[in-house]
Amino acid sequence: MLSQDSNDDTEDVSLFDAEEETTNRPRKSKIRHPVASFFHLFFRVSAVVVYLLCELLSTSFIACMVTIILLLSCDFWAVKNVTGRLMVGLRWWNHIDEDGKSHWVFESRKSTPEDNKTVSEAESRIFWLGLIACPILWVIFAFSALFSFRVKWLAVVIMGVVLQGANLYGYIRCKVGSKKNLTSMATSYLGKQFLRQNAGVVLGKPVWFAITGKQARVSCHNSSPSPRMQKCCPIIRSLERSYAR
Repeated sequence: MLSQDSNDDTEDVSLFDAEEETTNRPRKSKIRHPVASFFHLFFRVSAVVVYLLCELLSTSFIACMVTIILLLSCDFWAVKNVTGRLMVGLRWWNHIDEDGKSHWVFESRKSTPEDNKTVSEAESRIFWLGLIACPILWVIFAFSALFSFRVKWLAVVIMGVVLQGANLYGYIRCKVGSKKNLTSMATSYLGKQFLRQNAGVVLGKPVWFAITGKQARVSCHNSSPSPRMQKCCPIIRSLERSYAR
């Protein structure tokens, strides 16, 4: 299935070629791509280790900087083009059409009951843990270099933030979908949290109980409320307890 976002010229498509590699394979917790899993962590962890130990390993700033940038570049290419496709069935890239217009493409393996059984849980954990943890470390390194006035290292840590942050953003887009879906999910989550914590304060007891209605409150106290009411009942019960105080 192909869908195109007209606002930012992005496409969210299914990863058809990845399906051919995983057909009829059972879902297992063991690592099915050990080489890909190794290099998914090797380059990014090595870059972090070299950055932390560079002053002990070498007195040459240029040698350390070149080594870190080479490791970050290798990591960016490997994660973007190889490990994401093999380990979690995701891939993203950019292409320019005949009119010279740039398009960002975000691929994800088609979600089917048969396909869900092909993903290794262990590989998925390794992939997302490495993908999320290392950019956070580089952000910490950036603030550390800034506040400790290590200006010469700012270019290196910014390179780490940009390259690994780009992969993180690209794979989140692959996982979630279009930018509209990503925004709507964040808005929905924040709205639910705000409603859970502040609805009683903002609306007040009479207004809130008028909105929820007696029938809704009674349904929550039944032994088997409807599936739709099950989502609202925790909020209603929480507000009832706060009002009882």
